[in-house]
Order: sequence, then structure tokens, then C-alpha cells
Amino acid sequence: MGTNLSTPKTGKFSEDAENDHLRYGLSSMQGWRLTMEDAHAAHLDLDASTSFFGVYDGHGGKVVAKFCAKYLHQQVLKSEAYVAGDVGTSLQQAFFRMDDMMRGQRGWRELAVLGDKVKKFNGIVEGLIWSPRSSDGKDQGDGWPFEEGPHSNFAGPTSGSTACVAIIRNNQLFVANAGDSRCVISRKGQAYDLSRDHKPDLEIEKERIVKAGGFIHAGRVNGSLNLARAIGDMEFKQNKFLSAEKQIVTANPDINIVDLCDEDEFIVLACDGIWDCLSSQQLVDFVRQQLLLETKLSAVCERVLDRCLAPTIAVGDGCDNMTMILVQFKKLIQSSAPSQEHSSSNEQAASEQRLERSES
Repeated sequence: MGTNLSTPKTGKFSEDAENDHLRYGLSSMQGWRLTMEDAHAAHLDLDASTSFFGVYDGHGGKVVAKFCAKYLHQQVLKSEAYVAGDVGTSLQQAFFRMDDMMRGQRGWRELAVLGDKVKKFNGIVEGLIWSPRSSDGKDQGDGWPFEEGPHSNFAGPTSGSTACVAIIRNNQLFVANAGDSRCVISRKGQAYDLSRDHKPDLEIEKERIVKAGGFIHAGRVNGSLNLARAIGDMEFKQNKFLSAEKQIVTANPDINIVDLCDEDEFIVLACDGIWDCLSSQQLVDFVRQQLLLETKLSAVCERVLDRCLAPTIAVGDGCDNMTMILVQFKKLIQSSAPSQEHSSSNEQAASEQRLERSES
């Protein structure tokens, strides 16, 4: 069977919720893969004026994705930049903070707790050693690097995860992305990519990888990882003479800020299990069609997952784990057009990304 099952697991985890400004539905499915390595977070009321959504696609294990789903939004809230109103900077800091928190004794222990493949004979938990001391689920402050124990020198996990998150605050949308999960907005039925897939063959990624001492072979970093940016993957972040954003693989996210307007219908955040099968515009078209027939947003997500699932593993695309969050805008708090310069620059960049994608 290799890395796939003989028959897919098509059971889904789905949920729906709404507040005065937004409604969302989400669904995730293991599919043909041996294990489910995706994770997600959806918090309608991160604070009084803010909603948070994130998809995390793990590789080499599920623990980094689960760690991000548990902690990344908490770190956004704790950031001094966030308190000062700088959401973009707080998102960037939270991405880097994930790598910092997964190091040392506390990081080792938290990852062990999140792992569920305990082999008591040799104590291995998805590549980590199991710790009998468990977390109570509460963040124990910022003393993560200073917790003492036999794994104080733990350099962090060799597994990793993409992260694509969206924060909606009043009439602004903030998207932060590292990896090849993607966020797309539908504006009057037109799909605009709000994130860029960080593949190693992109020129800006290739330049950083080579400068940091890495190489690209068969489209993979050092011949193994098919992503140029990710949280975790500490084996690619060991150059002590380089900052975190200049490592072979970096958690540094692209940040995109969009002023929302009345023409904006919904956003989709999804892992590459979806984007391997549908283009951004194809997904937007499919969702809009389903919204004419179905009011429950999680049901729309489920139909997308079923649409993408490969009939057999021989097909290739459609065999990955799949996770999708659909966020639909209600009437904006203040019905006002976005600033022309800011809006047009984002739309132009998004259009260029879509054009590049269609030509590739």
C-alpha cells in the first residue's frame, strides 16, 4: 500500500458557526492517506472585533500541524504588536514563535503529548520520545525555552507543517502564509489568490535556499522537502550565522492585507489536497454553484472534498488529506469602498499570481 490505504477513509469532521458579521463552515477528510496530518483552527471571536481561521498541512507526522492549531492564534493575541494594532507584524511573529516554542524540554514535551502513536516498548511518539508528564492544556507563560529536563537541548521536530491563516478585523482581511496551503477570495465571482505557494523552484525561494547552503534536486529542497517555507523542519534551520528568515527553509510568512468591500462574497482556506485538484477559479465557481443549492457551509465543503477525492490511487491527484474552511461575509460593518491604491495593488498582485499559475 505504500503511503496510501487500500480504500479511502471518507468520514469527515465538519462544523459550522456564525456571528453578526461572518458565517463559516469547514470539513476535513483523511482520504487515501495512512494517517490524517492536517489540522485547522476556527475562532469566530478571537477578540471583540476579530475572527481567526487557519489550515495547517503536516508532513512527516501530524504533531507540528496540531501544535500550530493549538497555539498559533494564542501567540497572535499575546503579541505586543497585536495589542498596538499591527496585526500583520503579530502574525509574522507568531509564525516564528512556533519554531521557538517547539525547541527545548517544553517543546519536546508538548509535541510528545500531541502525538498519539505511542509505542511503549521503545518510547517513540512520531519520532519523539514519550514524556509521562502531560500538559494541562493551559499556556504556561513565556518560560518555554527555560524549562529544564533531559531534553533541554532538543533542537525541534524534523517534521513540519504549512500554515495559512486569515484574520478578519472589521473591514480588513489579513492573510499570512508559509507553504503551499492557500487562501482565495471571491470578489463578484472572480477568484483572487491572497497567498503564494512557496515551492522551491520559485526564484526568490531558490536564491535564499542556495545562499543558506542548500540545494534543489527534482524540485525538492536538498532532494527531500517539496516546500520552501514551513513551520518545523528544523534540520533545514541549523545555520547559527543566519537569521530565521534566511534559513534554507523558513517559517517567514508572506503577509497580504486587503480592504474588504461589498463585492467580496467569501474566502476559502484549504490545504494542497484541494488545490492539487482544482484551480482557484474552479473552486470559486464550484462553491458559488453549490451555494445556490445548499445553505449549510460545511455541506458545501464536504461536496468539494468528495469532488476532489480520487476514485483510485492510480489517479494520483486527489489522494492527499483534505481540509477546507469556507468563510462567508455578511453585510460589512461599514459599507464603504476600499482605498483605491491599496485595493488595486492587492488585486493586481493577485491577478498576476493567477496568471502565472495558469501559464505554468
